[in-house]
Amino acid sequence: MRTIVVDLEATCWERDSTPERMEIIEIGAVCLTTIAEAPLSEFCAFVKPTASPLLSEFCTQLTSIQQQDVDSADTFATVFPRFVDWIGEEPCQLVSWGRYDLDQLRLECKRNNIPFPAVLKKHIDLRKLFARTRRIAPPSLKAALALLEIPLIGTHHRALNDAKSTAQIARKILPGFNP
Repeated sequence: MRTIVVDLEATCWERDSTPERMEIIEIGAVCLTTIAEAPLSEFCAFVKPTASPLLSEFCTQLTSIQQQDVDSADTFATVFPRFVDWIGEEPCQLVSWGRYDLDQLRLECKRNNIPFPAVLKKHIDLRKLFARTRRIAPPSLKAALALLEIPLIGTHHRALNDAKSTAQIARKILPGFNP
């Protein structure tokens, strides 16, 4: 079964960054056909926020995503179908570092009156699984990478880089896991 490792970046503020206020501004994902292989393909796209189109200084500093990146992007209603087309119709499991990514995708679909695709319903919260297998509190992505002595790929809080880093952890802990 293919594994789609996804990471999202969203609008955020130093205060009041609730999921209801946040909007996705970047989707990054890698497709693994088996946990042991290098990614089969990658997806990365900026998304133009509509409710709060101006990125906060906090968001820009955290993610390194610039205003011009999202200004020239398509909206979620255009980008998300491209993401789903990239995934394809074959069965897969969606993997993310925590539930935030899945929950935010569902929220954005609801906001945009887009049915949530059945292909994305099988989800693994890798952060929770990692914590459970290690018998520790759920760590940050950077902390988990450090525990496994895996270097962070690229710039942290960039969707494709974090998806690739999460995929490295998936390769370490998912073999033998029966979803």
